[in-house]
Amino acid sequence: MLYVDHAATSPVRPEVLEAMRPYLADVFGNPSSHHTVGEAAAGALEDARRRVAGVLGMRTGDVIFTSGGTEANNLAVKGIVLGSARRHLVVSPIEHESILESADFLRRFHGVTVTPLAVDPAGRITADAVAAALRPDTALVALGHANNEIGTVQDVDALRTITGAAGVPLHVDAVQSAGWLPLSGLGADSIAIAGHKLGAPKGTGALAVRGRVPLEPLLHGGGQERGRRSGTENVAGAVALATALELAESERAEVAGRVAMFTRRFIDGVRAAVPQAALTGDPQHRLPGTASFTFAGVSGEAVLLELERRGIVSSSGSACAAGSDEPSHVLLACGIAPEVAQTSVRFTFGRTPLPESAAEQLAALVAEAVRAVSRG
Repeated sequence: MLYVDHAATSPVRPEVLEAMRPYLADVFGNPSSHHTVGEAAAGALEDARRRVAGVLGMRTGDVIFTSGGTEANNLAVKGIVLGSARRHLVVSPIEHESILESADFLRRFHGVTVTPLAVDPAGRITADAVAAALRPDTALVALGHANNEIGTVQDVDALRTITGAAGVPLHVDAVQSAGWLPLSGLGADSIAIAGHKLGAPKGTGALAVRGRVPLEPLLHGGGQERGRRSGTENVAGAVALATALELAESERAEVAGRVAMFTRRFIDGVRAAVPQAALTGDPQHRLPGTASFTFAGVSGEAVLLELERRGIVSSSGSACAAGSDEPSHVLLACGIAPEVAQTSVRFTFGRTPLPESAAEQLAALVAEAVRAVSRG
């Protein structure tokens, strides 16, 4: 079996399992307890916080450990807006559901006005579009660094220049870009990451929020995480996240270059072998390991089934829209017709090296699958 759905989740790295193992057994204390067992756990937690902050270019105290990217985005969008006196939020229509649904919650229950940004056919957001959307009462601009379906990467530097000049906080969803793109120089006011995209277990993540940004907590209780997320911390998960993030960052330059070359060969192979294949997303500004296509005239789900019969595990888009058979909101926002959007198939490659010939072999199998569906 060849697993090419790493944007959905990745396997836990052996080094990460070894790093977290002591905190599942021996160092089991509650980090809020004031005794030696609890203090040992608290020390590990703070060390993990420092390590995550170092990769993200934030201060140690900025990092809040969460249950994953969805919680991190919820805490950022809801927490920053509710912590502000302003009641206007700017998002784009191609964001992850955790941002879009948080925005809708604020609109329905807190009277927040939500302005959607236009995106071009490649899924890019311009600085001019952000500037035009800002208002005196804008509390937050929330955008993804890289899209989870089409892989398009935004020019965060240009967007941050606009929001910074207006005094508006910028939240960046870096769940897909962490480990693939540099994060320490983003300059964002808050950054969300998820461990299971990096080789840590599911249920681990973090939100880093600069200290100057007011943040209303979503979880209330004992005041853990400096009062911003109550609940006994997952020490083993925090250690796992820090370890996976540091490993990915240390390998990033070499791995990203290698995977980008492999992905380009695969894209070229699919385009040559499948006449109706259309690459979605920006052809240049994209994640190294993401290749998403539409295959007009065939069912994307049928192609997925044919690929799995051939030992290839891929997806039709986001794994987070549970049970949905609707066309991708990302592709629709990029101007792709609904009937074409439903033909999409996404291939996302991991960090483990594949044989040199695998790109061409995989492209040939994709062509076989599309032909089999077309004949049917």
